[in-house]
Amino acid sequence: MPYTPDLDRLLTPGARFTDEHGGYLIEVHPVDDIVLPTGQVVGCDPLVCPDAEPFTVAVPPGRYPARAWVAVVLREDAEVDRRVAALELVVADEAPTRWEPAVAGDQDVATLGADDYFGYGVDAGIGTLADPTALAALEGWDEERVDDVFIPAKLPASPVPGLITAVLDEATGANLVTVCTGWGDGCYGTWIGRTADGRITSFVTDFMVVPD
Repeated sequence: MPYTPDLDRLLTPGARFTDEHGGYLIEVHPVDDIVLPTGQVVGCDPLVCPDAEPFTVAVPPGRYPARAWVAVVLREDAEVDRRVAALELVVADEAPTRWEPAVAGDQDVATLGADDYFGYGVDAGIGTLADPTALAALEGWDEERVDDVFIPAKLPASPVPGLITAVLDEATGANLVTVCTGWGDGCYGTWIGRTADGRITSFVTDFMVVPD
């Protein structure tokens, strides 16, 4: 079986994790809905790979709630930092009974080893779950506009590090909801939650903040 994080525990408000450095307290924060005109979902760093392929699993077109799961970093029980531990696109507000890797293109789960996973590369420190329509529109923006919106001199005040929302395609409402990716650049996997009868509950990207 390929690697799967303990998402049931991570996606629990008030959950606590510890390692040799200290503790982590999980908070959940609703963020803006994610509009999917095509029903396809892409996980990517939109400033580096806006042309990333969508996951092979799609959902009905529509507007979906989203949540940022934030790890409050504790040292001697005092907050010293906060990091986005996961970004969740909610398809159905039900508890999943199982998780499967979200794959794109010709990725094959059967090729993964026990500690392996598929993920997207981050080089600008931000991540998103979005419709290809929004990402295609972003490719038409010039560098100055991208910087003004997604790399502002001062980020809006929010309990979610790096949270920015922008509509990229006015005709469809396709938007980007971006957050800072955990500790920064890296490779981050996305998993799909399903109910016992196979219905999709959510797409979750784990930014690998809390100890496994």
